[in-house]
Amino acid sequence: METWDVTSQDVEPRQPQVLRSEPEGRAIAINLPAGEELKDHRVHEHAWIIVADGEVELQVPGGKTVSGGPGLVAHTEPGETHEVRAVSDSRLLLLLIPWPGEGHPSLTAEDRASA
Repeated sequence: METWDVTSQDVEPRQPQVLRSEPEGRAIAINLPAGEELKDHRVHEHAWIIVADGEVELQVPGGKTVSGGPGLVAHTEPGETHEVRAVSDSRLLLLLIPWPGEGHPSLTAEDRASA
């Protein structure tokens, strides 16, 4: 068993730290200072965003915004555009499942054929 305390993990701001990575998924700790944002982006995987500390605003297409602090869990579908903005200094746990997802640039033709 491996364990991490995301709230006290030594993660540099704007330097996500991969906690674990395997084909079933990837866990990433993110330290996002107040006012910083992850602008419109999308990933090839299901993205589970878990707020461990601080407060964030999440925005998805259509202008829908959700705010929350510790305990907020959000999910985006593969390819769904979203934004994350830190209202206060925030710690996030990001789970990308599976890793890498279909269409991710790191997948080789051989990987795609066996999926």
